[in-house]
Amino acid sequence: MRNPLKPILMSIAACALWGTSSVAQTNEQPSVVLMMVDNLGWGELGVYGGGELRGAATPRLDALAAEGMRLLNFNVEPQCTPSRSALMTGRRPIRSATTRVVWGVPYGMVNWEVTMAELFSDAGYATGMFGKWHLGDMPGRFPTDQGFDEWYGVANTTDESEYSSQFQFDASVSGQPMIQEAKRDETPRDVKPYTIESRREIDSELTARAIDFMERSVSRDKPFFAFVPFTQPHLPTLPHPDFDGITGNGHYADVLAEIDFRSGQILDAISALGIEDNTIVIWLSDNGPEYFQPWHGTAGPWRGNYFTAWEGSLRVPFLMRWPGRIEAGSTSNEIVHLVDMLPTLGRAAGYDVPEDRIIDGVDQLDFFLGEQDTSNREGFIIYNNDDVYGYKWRNWKLHLIELENMNSEPRPLNVPRVFNLITDPKEEYEIQEESTWILPVIFEKIVEFERTLVEEPPVPFGVLEPYEPSN
Repeated sequence: MRNPLKPILMSIAACALWGTSSVAQTNEQPSVVLMMVDNLGWGELGVYGGGELRGAATPRLDALAAEGMRLLNFNVEPQCTPSRSALMTGRRPIRSATTRVVWGVPYGMVNWEVTMAELFSDAGYATGMFGKWHLGDMPGRFPTDQGFDEWYGVANTTDESEYSSQFQFDASVSGQPMIQEAKRDETPRDVKPYTIESRREIDSELTARAIDFMERSVSRDKPFFAFVPFTQPHLPTLPHPDFDGITGNGHYADVLAEIDFRSGQILDAISALGIEDNTIVIWLSDNGPEYFQPWHGTAGPWRGNYFTAWEGSLRVPFLMRWPGRIEAGSTSNEIVHLVDMLPTLGRAAGYDVPEDRIIDGVDQLDFFLGEQDTSNREGFIIYNNDDVYGYKWRNWKLHLIELENMNSEPRPLNVPRVFNLITDPKEEYEIQEESTWILPVIFEKIVEFERTLVEEPPVPFGVLEPYEPSN
């Protein structure tokens, strides 16, 4: 159960924090805009070696990188649902029964989990989400059941926009996927069918609604958390009609141009509202690139696509701007993981990180602010579905199970394979004879993590609401 005294305690903690931390150049809480794109690989943006080489320049996002920090080693989970769960809870998905994308069964993040949106709300923020959720489509698990004051978007995946155009589609048995909206604690209302046509237009709608939410929050003199999980470039990678053919390099390049434009619209709105200096902007991807042609993307120098443990699945673009706090034009190859966002933003915004459950994220604020050169993380265990696929530590990657792509068969390895990501970014040339010293180091870390799953048993998969841990 949530602690009824929590908002009071959090207010006291926030006052103490802002009175002593070097972050506090003002007593005003910063607003936070977190834009997440869906399955955009490391190598797509201009500042990551893509842009014009991928058929479309990305001037707005390149400029955002120049205005803040660009991470070269930001890491996520292999699939959509796990990454979104990790972001919202600061916990690895194996703890939350959110380790995989599923169809046709009860799934998602149980209401017992404490989300970033709930924490922002408890700290006095307006909270709005505009985009893809993919963390549950049943009562108790919609965004507005999990801390958001308002939501417009899709509950599941953009694959669903294709259903009504597919061979022998029968809505009477499958249902028609819908774009929905809701206010806090409301039952979501169907707005219109999610089809190929509305798929092309949804990101423009998400952008407009996010801007409207920011404007309303500023007019109320209220700090806000705007979560904007765009649907692009997830398959079907089809641009808005205004962008169709704009690059002359095909639909993927058109969508890349649209992503840059939509992000720029939100950045322009922040500037027009006069809140640029006290707004944290984060821009990232939830997964590595698409696998299926013709929607496939690229991870640049890294191997693989999402749904695997290859570096191209886990390492994605990450940009962060906070004028006057984060050094403009800064770049780092230090390891940061998606779960780190919850505690990091907690110290910036003044909310408490839950203490009644294991939180895997670590506070990276001093690293982002340039007060230390190194990340507070050296690595992380790699789960895919419910299995340990490997471990990434410093510049080393250990594989226990290999999966070449999302349509291939997992191959358990009799002897672990070890790669050095500096000398071998494509993970092609194992250097077993030179790196056996790594094995006991990493296996100790794997055992250490798995011991925590005994200490705090994970949420069971498929559990219904209401859920409370048995111990």
